[in-house]
Amino acid sequence: MKTAIIIGAGPAGLTAAYYLLKETDIKPVIIEKDNVVGGLSRTVNFEGNRMDIGGHRFFTKNDEVAALWEKLLPPQGAPALDDKLLGRHVELVQGGADPEQCDAVFLNRQRISRIFYLRHFFAYPVSLGWETIRNLGLSRMAGICFSYLQAVLKKRQENNLEDFMINRFGRRLYEIFFEKYTEKVWGRHPRDIGADWGSQRIKGVSISKVLSDFLQRALRIKRQESEASLIEKFRYPKYGPGQLWERMRDEVLAMGGEIRMGCEAVELLPGTSGDLAGVVYECGNGRERLDADYVISSMPISQLLHTLSGYGVPDEVQAIGDKLPYRDFMTAGLLVDRLEIDNQTHHKTLGNIVPDCWIYIQEPDVKLGRLQVFNNWSPYLVESPESKVWLGLEYFCQQGDEMWQMQDEDFLAFAVRELENIGIIRHNCVEKGCVVRMEKAYPAYFGSYKDFCKVREYLDTIPNLYCIGRNGQHRYNNMDHSMLTAIEAVRVIKSGSQDKRALWQVNTEENYHEVRQKG
Repeated sequence: MKTAIIIGAGPAGLTAAYYLLKETDIKPVIIEKDNVVGGLSRTVNFEGNRMDIGGHRFFTKNDEVAALWEKLLPPQGAPALDDKLLGRHVELVQGGADPEQCDAVFLNRQRISRIFYLRHFFAYPVSLGWETIRNLGLSRMAGICFSYLQAVLKKRQENNLEDFMINRFGRRLYEIFFEKYTEKVWGRHPRDIGADWGSQRIKGVSISKVLSDFLQRALRIKRQESEASLIEKFRYPKYGPGQLWERMRDEVLAMGGEIRMGCEAVELLPGTSGDLAGVVYECGNGRERLDADYVISSMPISQLLHTLSGYGVPDEVQAIGDKLPYRDFMTAGLLVDRLEIDNQTHHKTLGNIVPDCWIYIQEPDVKLGRLQVFNNWSPYLVESPESKVWLGLEYFCQQGDEMWQMQDEDFLAFAVRELENIGIIRHNCVEKGCVVRMEKAYPAYFGSYKDFCKVREYLDTIPNLYCIGRNGQHRYNNMDHSMLTAIEAVRVIKSGSQDKRALWQVNTEENYHEVRQKG
């Protein structure tokens, strides 16, 4: 039996192992440096309150991925949870019913996310309506209309993200809703970020789309939800996305795969014919070597190149990899008694809290980027959803900066002050909290990324090395995209082909993206 060493037990690595076992006779051995599976898509459990790292909607346009999700988390005895049944469902669970038997493992959720700016809520994606006009004021709206007409009449050459956005929204709307927030997320001004980011994440969204969507709603015309930013429903595992990856882990082990947790790949060993012969990994008890017929890597490209030191990586390629930019991520989980903002929408929620799954914080006087309301993702994430609100305050940062180096208790106090400053909570309503740090959460499209093609070309010359996943390809992929890169890698291996283009073509299709307009 041949062996494939898979580096990383995130969505891509686990999917690669699953498909190797399903479609080939190659044995997968996963090496994961952490002690939990799922990568960025894990679920953190803090004293009975589960936290999603970043908020992961289960949406895909790929039938194979959708079928795999349903196979791993099938319905158990009743239809999926509906918002109208939410209160009754929680009563059943609290009354002693087995939560595993109350409904489907996947919940049907309504996608509600808004922008918080000027201490008001705005629709997201930005939409035309009386609420938007009232909150912005007539003078701002006039400026938005005028600048959009200018953008229509005179298109800019798209040299950077600022050009990309102005062409689609006009300068004024870009300045209000995109410029400062993008800088908050990426630590760079949009003019210093490549237009590739726009083509990856906000393709197909523009004022013309917003106007079309508004008119179709107003005239009650059935809409084709071709752009995912406008899609209003999604599925979500009842206990968070980690539930699915833990299930896939169990399947991989049951099918004969191996997963070595708490182990980090430190060296990829060159073979005698230009390929890789094995992997050296480090655990608590020292270093070990594993021979490999194939190496499938989802580790960050910058780290991957260093593990190839014995392979003779060209200096230029190594320099590009060392300078590839990433954005790190911190989440402050806060369990609170109540919110100070009222639910002024028609959406019904348990406890009558705001209905948003997440809220984009546009306010320039705080560093907070996004606010998750985990009650609205799934009531199962919260120990007492009828009386407590479980929040995730998301901050975008860099390893070593002021926020990253804060002690947990100091960071929690800082996060509470920020949320109180913009009127969402009062500090005396906070019961407890936790802090989660995620390194290299967001591969970025600036700096040496402009020369990334040279790195890719070099890595593709190593015949039995396959780069998959978000960090493995330095691409801002969603879960389904990461899974598809793994599926493509397995099928290239199975075919015996040396052509790896299919791996890199995932998440580049013109009409595919599960876009997320701002982060």
